Parts: sequence; C-alpha cells; structure tokens
Amino acid sequence: MSNNIIPEHTLPENWWHPDAFEARADALVCRAGAVKTTREFFDRRGYVEVETPALQVSPGMEPHLTAFETSLHDTVQDSAGEGRPVYLHTSPEFAMKKLLAAGMQRIFQLARVFRNGERSARHHPEFTMLEWYRTGAGWRDIADEAAELVRTVCGPVAGYNGQTCDLGRPWEYLSVQQAFDKFAGIDLLETASDPLRPDTEYLRLAADGIGVRTADGDTWEDIFFRIYLDRIEPHLGVGQATVLHSYPASMAALARLSPEDARVADRFEIFVCGLELANGYGELTDAAEQRRRFAAMTGQRVAQGRDAYPVDEDFLAALDSGIPDCAGIALGFDRLVMLAAGADRIEDVLWAPVAGPTVR
Repeated sequence: MSNNIIPEHTLPENWWHPDAFEARADALVCRAGAVKTTREFFDRRGYVEVETPALQVSPGMEPHLTAFETSLHDTVQDSAGEGRPVYLHTSPEFAMKKLLAAGMQRIFQLARVFRNGERSARHHPEFTMLEWYRTGAGWRDIADEAAELVRTVCGPVAGYNGQTCDLGRPWEYLSVQQAFDKFAGIDLLETASDPLRPDTEYLRLAADGIGVRTADGDTWEDIFFRIYLDRIEPHLGVGQATVLHSYPASMAALARLSPEDARVADRFEIFVCGLELANGYGELTDAAEQRRRFAAMTGQRVAQGRDAYPVDEDFLAALDSGIPDCAGIALGFDRLVMLAAGADRIEDVLWAPVAGPTVR
C-alpha cells in the first residue's frame, strides 16, 4: 500500500504540480496495474471487452442522479439549429443490454461515466465504472465473481479510511431484512409486504422507537434511508467484506423479483472497509414491467423537483425482442483502486481530476 498520499490540507490546486503528482505516483501505478489485472481476469473467464457511446438519448432513470445534457447536431450544416438533446450516460447499462439482445453472452466494459453535482472524497463528476453482464447467471454467481475480482486486484488485504479488511475471510452475505433485524431490531418486510403500498407509518413508528429522526412528509423510502444510514451502513464491510442482498422490491427498478419471495428483488451491493463498492442485479428482462418501473421512477423525479429524462425506447425494444436470463453488476473502479492503494480520496487515484475545487 502507498504511504505517500499527500495530506488534504497541503494538496496544491494544480494537480499536475510535481510535488502533488509525486505524492500520488504510487497510487497511480497501482491503478495501471489494476486495469491490466482486471482485463486479464475477464479474459481468462471468456468475457469480451466492449465499448459503447457515452452520448445517449437517456442517461439513466434513477431519481437521485443528475446527468450532463448537451445538443447533438447530425451534420455541420444543421449546427445552427437547436439540435437533439442527448446526455452523457450515468452508466453504460442500456447500451450493454442491447448487446445482450444482439447475442453477446459475456461482456465487460471499463466505461467513463458522468454524474453532475457529485464531488466528494468518494465521488467525482467523471469516473470509471466497471460493468459486466453474463447470460445464464444469477445474482449470486455475479456476486461471487466480484468477490474473486476484488481479491485478485487488492490482494489479501484492502484498506480505506483507517480500516483494513481481510479479503481472505469468507464474505458475509446478509439480506436487507436480516440487516434491519440485526442492527435496528426492525422487521422491514412487515412494512413492505405490498411493494406498491409500503406501510410508511409502521416504519415511521419503528424509526421513532429506536431514536432515528423522521420528518413530516417523509416517504417510506426516505425513512428507510434514515434508518439505513444511521444504523445499518456503518456496520457493513468492516473487517469482513459484506454482500447486502435481497432489497425490497420497490427499491430495485432494474432487477427482477426474487423467485423465492416476491417482496424482494434480486439486487445486491458490496461493501469493503465500509466503502460501497458495487451494485448488482439479477436483471429484469420484461419490457412491459420495465416500462412501468420507468414511469414510477419518472414520477419520483418529478415529485423531487427534478427534470424528467426521456425513456430509451430502443432499450425497451431490445428487451421486448428477447434477452436471455442474465445478471450484471456496476462496480466503481476508482473505489476499487482506492482499496488496493490504501487511498482515502478518489482524486488520489485519478491521473487527471476534473477541474474544480480540491476536496478539503
């Protein structure tokens, strides 16, 4: 691990300053090695590396994300007009699933993705997403594969924010229901037995009972996250990597419902050293159900005062054409390098950060 990450209070505004760059050099060499190791990892498993455009008609539909918008002119001659609105993608998911519809079976991509309004020690407006999909696989297959990748890139021990994680220990697989029961004493699924009408007041009373503040007008999801951030997340991936799985069905808009329990979806997240690293799914392949969920997500965006993003009709057409059962995952590659290098800030593992104020 690098011990030369420059202290936050001494980092010059110019990232290319020789002192700043030298202090980050070990972490950047670690990044280069992680890229090579990652490509070798997927090559050995029969995956094909793909590349898809960053410019998309829809950047993704998640209610909490803000995309970068621009105008596309198809020819120089029409550049005087307004052009067509397009967006820098927040994930390559839609395009990669179209490749599954085309017949690809194992694909991965190291994609530059873009999210506006996100800059912190763990966030950057432009970052690298490692995303991969595999037909004929379930969410547990992909989660196990991700665990092997993390061990391959990081070695036996990962470090972040003063914590270390023994990656050689068996990873903890913990359902969201189990996590709420273990750390908050709440039967979460009792409040979400009907995904379309979760019991907000029941969950509000449960939160009040353990001293978690709620506010008038909070939705069920608002209260879920208040409890989650206060009582659940601080325990995840501490000393031992954690796979948090089986999210309530209402919280997994791109995942299929679990065949074992329709109250939950085949969604999981990975935490190492307390750092959220990846988000994966047993993928939803039903076009009509996906359209319904997109409409619900759009409603959430509008309710939050956010702009509604267009639906990628071509993506829905690809789903309708028939995509095999599959699973996939989006992993924050920069965060993976942070764990491998022992870096506490994402800028320490970026060759050239996006211009802007240095995080203090």
